[in-house]
Amino acid sequence: MLNRITQPLSRLVERYLPDPYIFVCLLTLLVLGLASIFTPATPLEAITIWGQGFWNLLQFAMQMLLILVCGYMLASTRPCIIALNKLATFARTPAQAIMLVTLVAMLASWLNWGFGLVVGALFAKALARQIAVDYRLLVASAYSGFIVWHGGLAGSVPLTIATPGHFAEAQIGVLGTSQTLFAPFNLLILGGLLVIMPLLNRFMLPPAQSQVVVDPSKLTQPEPPNPPASLTPAERLEHSAMIGTTIGLLGCGYLFYYFLAAGGTLNLNSVIALFLFLAILLHRTPANLLNSLQEAIRGGAGIVIQFPFYAGIMAVMVKTGLAQQISGGFVEISTSTTLPLWSFLSAGLVNIFVPSGGGQWAVQAPIVIPAAQALGTDIARVAMAVAWGDAWTNLIQPFWALPVLAIAGLKAKDIMGFCLIQLLVSGVVIALILTLA
Repeated sequence: MLNRITQPLSRLVERYLPDPYIFVCLLTLLVLGLASIFTPATPLEAITIWGQGFWNLLQFAMQMLLILVCGYMLASTRPCIIALNKLATFARTPAQAIMLVTLVAMLASWLNWGFGLVVGALFAKALARQIAVDYRLLVASAYSGFIVWHGGLAGSVPLTIATPGHFAEAQIGVLGTSQTLFAPFNLLILGGLLVIMPLLNRFMLPPAQSQVVVDPSKLTQPEPPNPPASLTPAERLEHSAMIGTTIGLLGCGYLFYYFLAAGGTLNLNSVIALFLFLAILLHRTPANLLNSLQEAIRGGAGIVIQFPFYAGIMAVMVKTGLAQQISGGFVEISTSTTLPLWSFLSAGLVNIFVPSGGGQWAVQAPIVIPAAQALGTDIARVAMAVAWGDAWTNLIQPFWALPVLAIAGLKAKDIMGFCLIQLLVSGVVIALILTLA
């Protein structure tokens, strides 16, 4: 039954889904139009807000790019590649490959979203080199693991409200991760998805005659070039294992102190540093690291050009009040029981326009926090509902698929038919647990 639904849906998406850059351009025009019609802002004011907000997220964009690049450099080290190739041997059939890549991507995304995207894509390629399996579904399955990131250790909403001095501390105080990430309802969502998503992806596997299989020779991992036979003094430094090892150990030593002695916590900067110094240590020589960097940068090209557009869209959504209208409309029909559900659904809708967990919480917190307090709803649950809504619709938001697609060598339209089915099923699971658990 799933195949009968998925195959025509995939063909429809392949025909009509544009490139993600076209998507963000159309989204820009849509938001400007909606803001001009449904808010007090005039078209000129909306365009002015858009232009002024274009560069608002440069620091955050740099953090996102560094997470992706450092995650790729770590995942492309020889120890990680050997581990992925070894792990791929556990799959003997196409169905096992689909389920295994889903589980691995989910576990990696739970640790960190950037690491999960990279590991999922690289593991999909490792599996495709060994097993003849539909490559589109394999990559879509790897991307589906991304859905758990905001309920994991790098979730920006739970980490934000667990940080003293966050912008909503006066209203809700500091909410530790025991109330959010490690709360029973969040662990139940994670457990449910860990069971359902691999099975769902396995049952979407097309019949053998309909599968799109890639030639394994096109998926080989590039080997780092051998150093020249005769090295100049500068080249000796570039190929010096001592330099790479020393810097890697220094960085890892500092992080050991930061986490264990200074009581540091996981945040964007500490995760970036962890990935970077481990990559430096495991690549051993600066030359190997820089070769990996060149590959990693290609995967982040779409983020570089599209993030400013999303910053402009976010500015219009927030400053014209359009995002607040969307969220407020959902809150108005909520009760103390259904507020997490409507917060989840509204966050999923807002995420199409504001694909940033931290940015989205800044938009929705001033609306859902007073509503939760007035209705007597658990604020931690409502905050996680916003976080899960942000993660949920990433399945059909091409922005975050760009790194996976760049590594895998596919286009968004190749996987989005499968992602639509994943969206519908996972949405039901998350919504039910948020409301009833």
